[in-house]
Amino acid sequence: MTYTTLISTADLAACYSNPNWAVIDCRFSLADPTQGRRDYLNAHIPGAVYAHLDNDLSGPIIPGETGRHPLPSVEEFAATLSRWGIDAGVQVVAYDDAGGMYAARLWWMLRWLGHADAAVLDGGWLKWWEEARPMAGGLEQRFPRTFYPDPQPDMQVSSADVLAALDDGRVLLADARDAVRYRGEAAGLDPVAGRIPGALSAHYVCNLNDDGTWRSPEELRAYYAALLGADDSGQISQEVIFYCGSGVTAAHDVLALEQAGLGKSKLYAGSWSEWITDATRPVARG
Repeated sequence: MTYTTLISTADLAACYSNPNWAVIDCRFSLADPTQGRRDYLNAHIPGAVYAHLDNDLSGPIIPGETGRHPLPSVEEFAATLSRWGIDAGVQVVAYDDAGGMYAARLWWMLRWLGHADAAVLDGGWLKWWEEARPMAGGLEQRFPRTFYPDPQPDMQVSSADVLAALDDGRVLLADARDAVRYRGEAAGLDPVAGRIPGALSAHYVCNLNDDGTWRSPEELRAYYAALLGADDSGQISQEVIFYCGSGVTAAHDVLALEQAGLGKSKLYAGSWSEWITDATRPVARG
């Protein structure tokens, strides 16, 4: 059996020691980029390797051109996956301690390079720890394998694509940031507050229960069907594009829509922090 969206702690506990399973610890703090690695070294799921958002899951920032977490090149990320011992025969499980917001970024990136056997741990590290499941400390590595990428360019869109879609009724744009940033009342980590005109508010936290586990597929389906306007057959007829501040939490919504059985959506990976590098691009507030 393979897992392609979410996996429970119980199912992972039965398989994490399998050499054909790769567990990736994605814990991270935007306020302190060194915190996640320290937490990993202190305690993690046995066999897990650590993925740093800035160093492993992002490429170089180009001031005035890219967002805060641009994607690495296909070649760079394929080399990272090879170093982590991931090839076509490996089931990948990503986790964090933030409701899956960072783990979903890795999930999406694996899909982007054609690796479908990837899942996010439901409840993440906190649920694993609360259930007193096995833990290890220190740095761990997996034996390298060769990852051959099969890029899926249709999974993402560029800023030019988003700009062209603003007046296209066949496209829905949804913002995964919190309501305060969506309305432009605060800028967060970015120098300009606001949103892309026409975007709906789809805060990624709405995908979760109060305890940090994911809502059921039925609950997610009802939420997104109402938000995005499902047709009489219960499907979303328009193309859906998710964005956030820097292309991280929007991947959470991409996963949720698929978990809900409402099909695939696209990611604007550059997101708001890239959008505002060009002052001619429109901004909405309120």
